[in-house]
Amino acid sequence: MKAKPTSSRRGLLAGGNWIVDHVKQVDALPAPQHLATIHSVQTGTGGAPYNVLVTLARAGAPFPLAGAGLVGKDAAGAEILGHCKKLGLDTKHLGVTPKAGTAFTDVMTEPGGRRTFFHAPGANALWAGEDLDFKKLKVRWFHLGYLGLLDALAAEDRQYDNRAARLLAAAQEAGVKTSVDVASVPAARLAQVVPPALKFTNHLILSETEAALITGFKLREPDGRLETVALRHAAGALLQHGVHDMVIVHFPEGAFARTRRGEDVWQSAVKLPPKLIAGTAGAGDAFCAGCLWGLHEGWETGKFLEAAVCLAAACLTHPTCTGGIPALAAALALGKKHRFLPPLEPSDF
Repeated sequence: MKAKPTSSRRGLLAGGNWIVDHVKQVDALPAPQHLATIHSVQTGTGGAPYNVLVTLARAGAPFPLAGAGLVGKDAAGAEILGHCKKLGLDTKHLGVTPKAGTAFTDVMTEPGGRRTFFHAPGANALWAGEDLDFKKLKVRWFHLGYLGLLDALAAEDRQYDNRAARLLAAAQEAGVKTSVDVASVPAARLAQVVPPALKFTNHLILSETEAALITGFKLREPDGRLETVALRHAAGALLQHGVHDMVIVHFPEGAFARTRRGEDVWQSAVKLPPKLIAGTAGAGDAFCAGCLWGLHEGWETGKFLEAAVCLAAACLTHPTCTGGIPALAAALALGKKHRFLPPLEPSDF
């Protein structure tokens, strides 16, 4: 996996949601006015930039890592900053505000890994990236997430439709590559925020659920099987919205990438034994981190998709978003040991 540098710039800046996750293992999600038993509680990282950067740091990414966003002037915010500094992450653009508390999410995880989220946006709702001067920053890559959960960036902008698009445009104008991740929020919200931003996005990385919400394509059969033909059409539609280089869609069965040139690459997920799965929180961000590592270093698509699904598999072994992340070599060894799910049938294409 040799690097193919594309510019003199180097490093990844990830901005957006900084969250403390309280992951609670429950016996079941109760009906209204009923009770569920919490069997365990663990605190972990949450939010696109936090999860991606910690994953890359723990996995051993060989390039500079920096964060941008806002945390509250509270114990949780101090904990995030301390954690980042311990991992060697640059926090110059991770600000502290007294105007709101640090964001948190209660993640209710049922047996089998299904999750339900209760989210408090906190300081994330105030961040618009106004302090970022990409002409002075030396980073090669800017990753933004999650669109749909960043209120200030959803605000109207006369020239760019919204402030997220303005921020991404500023990065591209300075010669910085951009990538975007989105949240699984109602379709109406995504329709308002996402399309303007895609015009200034080099790589869009999202789940099949989010791809369906944005495009309107039905990507699952009634029996739950992935509709691969519709998935290809959805990726094409997202490219038509303006994504410059590539759309990458991840799902429990694996991942799919379609380039602007019409090239398609499929990658099956690691066949991880169910007994090793402790939770699914953060798997999408671990996958995203693997993609960003490869994109930054110029790997071929198939190589970084394999790394991405292996990091996602490692993530599944721990209830929190980043607690199970090992060095990349160890994650790749998971794929070698447990092998991968069968490839999607060619007839589906």
